[in-house]
Amino acid sequence: MTSRLLQVTVDCRNPHRLAGFWAAVLDYRVIEDKGDQVEIASWEPTVEAVRREPMPSTVMFIRVPEDKVTKNRLHLDVMPIDVSQDEEVERLIGLGAGRVDIGQGRQSWVVLADPEGNEFCVLRSIEP
Repeated sequence: MTSRLLQVTVDCRNPHRLAGFWAAVLDYRVIEDKGDQVEIASWEPTVEAVRREPMPSTVMFIRVPEDKVTKNRLHLDVMPIDVSQDEEVERLIGLGAGRVDIGQGRQSWVVLADPEGNEFCVLRSIEP
């Protein structure tokens, strides 16, 4: 018996705004919108597809009344595939991300925060 990682859920104040940001970052699309819950993915989950093989997780954004207060205990890492790390960082900042210092010092990755302050890392590029 096994389980599949199907979705990552993010509590947020504005699920539409955050879903739009992350859909642009990951080249995903909205697959379900229930107003206070917006789910994005690169594929349409079906029982057959989930059973067949592991697939990229979907991301669900759920409206909550409170703001983010402390550093994330879990964060996402993204890897540019066709541009340099610096170019991707600039693209993400243009989408609404901001640079943050969480005490990481000088590293090979860049720490950013999404429009609601959730930290994530931009790893080295694997552009050809």
